Amino acid sequence: MSNGVGPSRPSKNERRSAAREKARQLREEQKKKDRRNRLILQGSLFVVVLAIVAAVILVITSTMRPPAPGPHNMLSDGIKIGEGFHAVKTSALQPSAEPVPFPSNQPSSVLDIRMYVDYMCPICGNFEKANADQIKKLVQDGAATVEIHPVAILDRASMGTKYSTRAANSAACVADLSPDNFFDYSALLFVHQPKENSPGLDDDTLIGLAKEAGVSKFTQVSSCIKDQTFKNWVAGATDRFNSNPFPNVSTQPPQHGTPTIFVNGQLYEYTFDQTTGAFDPAQFTAFLTKVLGANFSEESVPSPSPSPSPTN
Repeated sequence: MSNGVGPSRPSKNERRSAAREKARQLREEQKKKDRRNRLILQGSLFVVVLAIVAAVILVITSTMRPPAPGPHNMLSDGIKIGEGFHAVKTSALQPSAEPVPFPSNQPSSVLDIRMYVDYMCPICGNFEKANADQIKKLVQDGAATVEIHPVAILDRASMGTKYSTRAANSAACVADLSPDNFFDYSALLFVHQPKENSPGLDDDTLIGLAKEAGVSKFTQVSSCIKDQTFKNWVAGATDRFNSNPFPNVSTQPPQHGTPTIFVNGQLYEYTFDQTTGAFDPAQFTAFLTKVLGANFSEESVPSPSPSPSPTN
């Protein structure tokens, strides 16, 4: 029987040394973990800072982008339509430039009708219903020109969709790219006019109306409507409408609102049925005759035929 000697137990000093080594290793591991966490945090912060810097640069470059010109054929802030519904061609209004009014019609026997309209405005729509047929006949026959100025004063009445601006922009797109179809497109905007305090027509519907009007360059018109290419011009034209005196007129209206209508520079002070909002087309016919005065004759200028009053 042998007396074997088992493994000896570590001494007290050895145990202390082992504990110190273990503590050192734990501290080193914790330092490495803290270093990794710090690097991850710094990396995340760096990514966030880069994103913020990129956003700031985007905003700055967007605001510094040179403002775009307005639509072609609307140098006066409106488009003028003459015989056969052909538009008078003009250059585009350049940024910061003032609109250039059209000169008075020559010969003076041709009626010069100028209208400022908001395509959401119900009074504009009612005026159009009552008088569109006689205006169309006069323009078609060369007895009148009509100059249409789209503005956007009723964005607040379209539940956040800014329909007045979008509709005016769509009209500007047609004026720019397919001006000889503007008269028909503007008429369709009133035929399909949405009610106040509704979202208005969406962009696809506006594009569909442009197609119905027979616009040329349909793809470009569609992109222009969707991109709201002339949104800034609409805002500028609306500001000018609200704040500037009307050019080449004999009487300034007491306040600026839509529709504002001049014929040969004379303000049409219309009235309408306060209950139904309907206009009497005979009233506008009488005003046209009065404006022409001695220049009016059945032979030289076709007399506008009153349209039937709209039924309730």
